[in-house]
Amino acid sequence: MAMADIVALVSRGAPEYRTCPFPLYAALREQDPVCRLTPPHGVDTYLITRYDDARVALSEPRFSKNMRAAMDTYHAVFGSFFDALDDNVLFSDPPRHTRLRRTLRSAFTPRRVEGLRPRITEVTERLLAECRTSPSVDLMSSFAFPLPITVLCDLIGIPEADRGQILEQFAVVTRARFDPSRKAELKAAEEFLQDRLVRLIAHARAHPSDTFLSDIIRSQDALDEGELVSSLWVLFFAGHKTTAYQIGNSVLELLLHPEQLAALRRDPALIPQAVEELIRFEGSVESSTFRHAVEDVDVRGTVIPKGSLVQIALSSANRDPERFDRPDVLDVTRDRLQGVHLGFGHGTHYCLGAPLARLELEIALGCLLREFPEMRLADEEASRTAWLKGPMPAFRGLERLDIVLEPGRRPVGDRVTASVSPGR
Repeated sequence: MAMADIVALVSRGAPEYRTCPFPLYAALREQDPVCRLTPPHGVDTYLITRYDDARVALSEPRFSKNMRAAMDTYHAVFGSFFDALDDNVLFSDPPRHTRLRRTLRSAFTPRRVEGLRPRITEVTERLLAECRTSPSVDLMSSFAFPLPITVLCDLIGIPEADRGQILEQFAVVTRARFDPSRKAELKAAEEFLQDRLVRLIAHARAHPSDTFLSDIIRSQDALDEGELVSSLWVLFFAGHKTTAYQIGNSVLELLLHPEQLAALRRDPALIPQAVEELIRFEGSVESSTFRHAVEDVDVRGTVIPKGSLVQIALSSANRDPERFDRPDVLDVTRDRLQGVHLGFGHGTHYCLGAPLARLELEIALGCLLREFPEMRLADEEASRTAWLKGPMPAFRGLERLDIVLEPGRRPVGDRVTASVSPGR
């Protein structure tokens, strides 16, 4: 394929690119590693695909994440409904970013995260027990999403009675955010969520507890009301999707690579390092979040002009043969990946929730392998093409993942009909 055609596919987020981006990324790494894109939002964007360049760019201060300093650009990409909710730690630079991150970090200390192990295990086992009642399930809706959602609701302190509506409105945001025809629906969801988060904060102020929300309200670096609302927004919105999609990606890839699945079944102690390899191989965050150049910046001989968007292809960097041996091979015995792969980012904006995500993934995979050792894909071809579509390669995940959990089990109510041979 000609390079101009590759750039056109990537620029518009074509379905064939979103379904399998890796051959295109390989060509870009080789021929145009700092590539100028022309995406539908109209803002010049430069895509960085090599590992070394990506690692430097993720911590390059001249690539700002401060949305306040580039509101016109931000609105061109994301629209104008979410200014207040997106004005959070993810879209800020030091020193504000430093203050916000220091406060939010209390949710993810090793002690707090490890203390969640029994609850995460309990939720995992309950969800899998519910899955067992059906011969086949969509693992995304039945398990991959409910697990991190429940954990985050517990962590933040969202009451059981409110969870259904809140999750429904987050789903509206996911479906409608980049669809101009659904602006009214998107605006209504934003207003609902902002109001509900404000009320949640007010309740936490009036009724202090041991939840993460109460902790940050009491923090020395007290956040104002807007910062509290936007912090809850980003923790919940980003936190549950990345983990849910990573669970789905991991299960799919293990089922497509039965020798790797067999290795984990033989030695479950490999699961923690397998999690790192699965994040490297098929991570749920395909590209870095919003960055803009605050001055002209030279990357590998290409000048990224001031005001341009900078998109860092984490999925491409994690398959760069200059950094990883046999990068297109899934190998659950590959070690020393933590802190090397870029699945959780790098530098100042390294993912706050990485310790929690790792724990959830380890428990989810361990329990799945124990409870359903013979699980298989219901339709391999459909699963291979069920990737998220859309113009923005932010998340890489599956729309659904149909799994037969116990292939030998008959559906409830099935009867065995004996065949009777005619007598002689």
